[in-house]
Amino acid sequence: MNRTRSHILALDQGTTSSRAIVFDALGQAAAVAQQEFLQIYPRPGWVEHDPATIWKTQLNTARRALRLAKLSAADIAAIGITNQRETTLVWDRTTGKPIGNAIVWQDRRTADICDTLRRDRADRLIRRKTGLELDAYFSATKIRWLLRHTKGALAKARAGRLAFGTIDSWLVWNLTGGQAHITDVTNASRTMLFNIHTGKWDDELLKLFGIPQAVLPKVASSSEVYAQTQALGQGIPIAGIAGDQHAALFGQCCHKPGMVKNTYGTGCFMLMHTGDKPMASRSKLLTTVAWKIGDKTEYALEGSVFVAGAVTQWLRDELGIIKSSAEIERLAQRVPDNGGVHLVPAFTGLGAPHWDPHARGTITGLTRGSTKAHIARAALEGIAFQVNDVIAAMERDAGTKLRELRVDGGASANNLLMQFQSDLLDVPVIRPANTETTALGAAYLAGLAVGTWKSKREIARRWKIARRFKPSMKPATRKTLVAGWTKALKQAIQ
Repeated sequence: MNRTRSHILALDQGTTSSRAIVFDALGQAAAVAQQEFLQIYPRPGWVEHDPATIWKTQLNTARRALRLAKLSAADIAAIGITNQRETTLVWDRTTGKPIGNAIVWQDRRTADICDTLRRDRADRLIRRKTGLELDAYFSATKIRWLLRHTKGALAKARAGRLAFGTIDSWLVWNLTGGQAHITDVTNASRTMLFNIHTGKWDDELLKLFGIPQAVLPKVASSSEVYAQTQALGQGIPIAGIAGDQHAALFGQCCHKPGMVKNTYGTGCFMLMHTGDKPMASRSKLLTTVAWKIGDKTEYALEGSVFVAGAVTQWLRDELGIIKSSAEIERLAQRVPDNGGVHLVPAFTGLGAPHWDPHARGTITGLTRGSTKAHIARAALEGIAFQVNDVIAAMERDAGTKLRELRVDGGASANNLLMQFQSDLLDVPVIRPANTETTALGAAYLAGLAVGTWKSKREIARRWKIARRFKPSMKPATRKTLVAGWTKALKQAIQ
């Protein structure tokens, strides 16, 4: 490593905002910049982003973070990228302009395509090759939709004139002025087009979805020097890429089999490290690539909850129950319990372990005595109940009981939610001193590639606990609460 370059710049492109964090060689954040951007809802169940806005906000935050840290490009050893996964863009290779808005991972417009494929029993082939459930959540049906609903797009794709990418590919393309069209194994493994056993794009799956191979990016590891960028001034190596949840698993130092983290973001995403071989799920969890470093690929089981922190935004923006996201904890604390109210936030269907794209949100158990405090508490508890369902499925698949849950993401700062989560799971919930684990994971992967850090063992020594939440709920209370949630869940699925 060039000793004058002692910092790593992490680009964290999320669902609702773009962020950039400068980390020093100790893994401490020297500066953070963040910019929210518009969510586009053209129709019910459709969610889009403007690709130009994503690039602009990400570049702006990168520049601002460097200014706040009083650093220049000459001080940056490498850039690590982490991103919202599955969100799908297609752009023109010559002009660099997208053929339409990005279709966001939450978007459900292709649910009917999935239903048709499921009737043809294609879900078995997809699960066997990709480790994924057939669902509109993933990229393949989104690519198909874009190519078939944009005039002339399919012909251009077949002629090699269009490029597909998840958000990481889009950022690298722009950072390199269109010189690099790549993705890493973690993002590739979320497309329903990547064979996690061979480590390659799968011809049979491409044929199934009618997607030309010519649109696909090159697949690289999660930690290597891919290209240089001049976008921030002096050239900086782009050296780490991982989808947000994989980056968080790495940043939480869950480097050994059996370790589990949960990120409380727009959705909730639990990953359990399962070692160097893919573990098939019997409980509708996802088998996914955790990361690839050098020639070694490691794997994880994942449970995806589509709506978690987004329910707080809904209470704020649509219902007006709270004025800011931070208010929800104070409001929920006004009541000792949920008063029999359950909120199932199935706004875009249900993810693991149910995989029901047609489920919709419900609030049950309302009485004349129900208050906005009960609804706020039910919203927070609904997040924890969904996590509890996924963890139970993970335990069944892995044949082992959870020992602890490492947490991160915006809602992990909510003490009421974290304590309730510990009570439901009946295990300690551990919040690390550095909760910026997604960006930190990307920084660690980039730093490993350029020698800022020498090994995973060195990185793991830097992980520290800020607070440990211990379970204190009586078993009978837990049983009653879970029974109420199960009843509410059935009404959402009907």
